[in-house]
Amino acid sequence: MKHHFVFNKPAIHFILLVGIFTFVFLGAEYLFVNMISLSVTEGKTVIAQNYALGASAVGFFLYPAMERWVGRRYKSALTFILALGAIICTFIVQQHISYAATMTAGMVLFLLLGVFGSAVHYLASVTIDGDNALARLAGIAYALGILLQYANNNLVNLEVAEAAFLSVFLAALSLLVIRTRQAGQSRIEMTETAALASKSETDISLTRKKRTAGIMLALLVVLMACVFSTLDNAVTLRHAGGTDIGQWPRLLLALSGLAAGFVFDIRKRKYMGLIMYCVMMMSVLSIVVLNLGAPFLIGLVVFYLSSGFFVVFFTAGFMELSRHMRLPSLWAGMGRAMNNVSAALIASGSVALLSTGNSLAAIVIALVLFVAVSVVMAVYTAGMNAVKEPKEPPASQKSDEERREAFIAKYGLTEREWDVFSQMISSDSSAQEIADCLFLSKRTVERHISALYEKTGTKSRITMYLLYRND
Repeated sequence: MKHHFVFNKPAIHFILLVGIFTFVFLGAEYLFVNMISLSVTEGKTVIAQNYALGASAVGFFLYPAMERWVGRRYKSALTFILALGAIICTFIVQQHISYAATMTAGMVLFLLLGVFGSAVHYLASVTIDGDNALARLAGIAYALGILLQYANNNLVNLEVAEAAFLSVFLAALSLLVIRTRQAGQSRIEMTETAALASKSETDISLTRKKRTAGIMLALLVVLMACVFSTLDNAVTLRHAGGTDIGQWPRLLLALSGLAAGFVFDIRKRKYMGLIMYCVMMMSVLSIVVLNLGAPFLIGLVVFYLSSGFFVVFFTAGFMELSRHMRLPSLWAGMGRAMNNVSAALIASGSVALLSTGNSLAAIVIALVLFVAVSVVMAVYTAGMNAVKEPKEPPASQKSDEERREAFIAKYGLTEREWDVFSQMISSDSSAQEIADCLFLSKRTVERHISALYEKTGTKSRITMYLLYRND
């Protein structure tokens, strides 16, 4: 089945989900930093920011448990409750009643945003049909989020209006999460069923390679985030200290995210790791030259150029990897979680290093991180190639064509019934959408669906999918 880069409904849902979440998350972070900086020093502001990012990482890890244990009928209500809690916390942060209240509300806000972020990445990854345009969709969505933030910062001048604007988009995000989950329920069930089926996988070496690839990618993001978080902290220190950086870097960030998406998707992301490695090298060099006395503007430009590539890299990387893992709802948003964990862990050390101005120590640490990234990148690339291109199946295993012919013969399907069947197990398209695709009437498709259920002895798409998979 070929996959084309088109703006169909799943692609639009992907872009809106990830784009709106990116805007809300970055907008909340910007508001939180501004409010915290009113009562503490620049260094403590940066540390508070990174602790909030750490709280969001906890939310990313909480979501998979909620996805598994909360019943389907309660998920929509829970989504609304979480959105309402996040909106309340946003206004508490904006009011800045006290440092303690702002800090507490900020931690809760980012915990809830972490839950939303994990849900967004998981739903987006299972909603799109095919993965050839995964990085491009991630890049477009990221650029959309950045442009929304740019508009918010330039058009909204009052903090209360900014909080209201964020709240509107939070409410919209919760509605979109609910709508996407409902529209793609059959695809989600297929994804979860395929993940559960992988537990019986007999190829132990392939299972080990999947696990190794996941661990290496998580470690890779953590190491890279140490470099990017240090650059981010340098920018935040200037911002908290009163330096007007301006809004033009946001446009640079949006452009870098777009460029990353289209560059990464070359040859189905075959060179994504290599390209990201080159960007990482440029970022390390910028830290070196900054500590040798280069103008701050160089670091600012490099940070915003490379950050777009980094975000698209870990977003697309983990979404792609999640399709091969046993718990996709955990792995789909792992990139953002690992980035935020790293930011929280190195916050104090990074601020201390930047504040003391120990150039030699900063250069040595940056070079050590680069060496570590080089090693981990090599291991991850080899492991991911093995996961994406598993060894050839045994000669006795049926080919796709043989499986198709055997299934048709076993259940006595007509050619047109097979066409409808293949649409049903490969997408969550409605009867009308299947009819449009096959140039049939909706009533004809419905008759074929009834015949398929009768002939296969199944009662739902998911059982039909399992029947074909295990036949």
